[in-house]
Amino acid sequence: MNTGHQRVAAVAATLRLHPDPTSRATHNSRAGPMDSGGMGMKNKYGHQTIMKIHIPEFSLIFPIGAAGSGKSTLARKHFRTTEILSSDHCRAMISDDENNQSVSKDAFEILYLIAEKRLGLARLTLADATNTRDQARKPLLSLARKYHCPATAIVLRFPESICLGQNRKRERVVPDHVIRQQMHHLELSLPELKKEGFERIFILETPEQAENIQIYRNPLRSNKKNEHGPFDIISDVRGCFEELLALMKKLGYDVSDPDKAIPPKGRKAVFIGDMIGAGPGVPSVLRLVMGMRERGDAFCILGDHEYRLRGKLMGKNIGLDDSLRRSVAQLAGESQVFQEKVIRFLRNIFHHYVFDDGKLVVAHAGMSEDMQGRVSAKVRQFALYGDKAPRDWAAAYSGRAAVVYGHKPVPEPRWLNRTINIDTGCIFGEKLTALRYPEEEIVSVPSDQTRKSPF
Repeated sequence: MNTGHQRVAAVAATLRLHPDPTSRATHNSRAGPMDSGGMGMKNKYGHQTIMKIHIPEFSLIFPIGAAGSGKSTLARKHFRTTEILSSDHCRAMISDDENNQSVSKDAFEILYLIAEKRLGLARLTLADATNTRDQARKPLLSLARKYHCPATAIVLRFPESICLGQNRKRERVVPDHVIRQQMHHLELSLPELKKEGFERIFILETPEQAENIQIYRNPLRSNKKNEHGPFDIISDVRGCFEELLALMKKLGYDVSDPDKAIPPKGRKAVFIGDMIGAGPGVPSVLRLVMGMRERGDAFCILGDHEYRLRGKLMGKNIGLDDSLRRSVAQLAGESQVFQEKVIRFLRNIFHHYVFDDGKLVVAHAGMSEDMQGRVSAKVRQFALYGDKAPRDWAAAYSGRAAVVYGHKPVPEPRWLNRTINIDTGCIFGEKLTALRYPEEEIVSVPSDQTRKSPF
């Protein structure tokens, strides 16, 4: 490794505080399971005992605790009646008796069915059952994975004496030995919850904590529905800085300072990935794009080039293809301060956005209707690389949202079932293209690159 590459690697090492912020099991402090609001401490499992709980607006919630711990009380206090799926209520619907354990199998079939319908509509759902055994949690966690829904555990880990005491005050008293067994299963489960697929795990140790918690619903990172544009959407710049300046000037941006691009009043740029690549102006492209994002003049999402570069800079074993080698070599010639800004930028941009009340979706390689606005490793994979299935997802698309993407160069952009690919092969000597939204106007400039055309 040459000196420049070593310097980039060293800068990356100093910033390697967290794994990939878009991965399934880890989150930054803004939305993650360790967001305590400054009011908690960790227990022996490393989970946070907290007073403030931040959950995604779309999530499958599991209150986990023995009978008598107050799960149903917590659910009724903080969640809408329609969001709560109670196993007791399902027993009552079948047999007119919520205590009738003989119909539990049928009751849970109903609970799973309703949960699946709600998750399919991206509705927050809470499963009100004991949830202390891993086998009991497994079917619902499978549904969460199927519908790309984050799973959240709220664990009521109270002392045995409290659960037994509260249980005796209930109309339906559970035998003491059953509660002790539930508590035993709960203790066995605690170290395994993250492995099962829970993205957020909150531990409440006392009834006082449960009584005083505040639950906040946070928008998913993909949710930009309150941003209505108008937008200028640009894909696959690939380090072609001069072409980018020419395109933005044609779009009406003030590019008299090559480090800045000031948009026409009211408009914002949306860069939909592969800003970096084999082109000669990677640092200049990043400097302009990052500045626009910082000033609130642009949105940026990950392309596969940014994702792989980020992984490489964060120490992952990623091979250097020609594009990545050229990007790293150019960044190695920049200052440490700039390199640090680039790494932070790459760590904090997301893989797709939903704009304009759900009317517009942007993703580097596209996004099928069932994944839009959702978060999972499979959603990220689709956003970065496209559909792995042997089909033309755009030809089969029937969603209401317009999907704007790039990734695979095409000779000309064309609409197909409300989807449009705007990667017109700038890096290959063709042209750089933008889509004006909501006007649906195509704007292009020719490329100065001399690489072989893919067409």
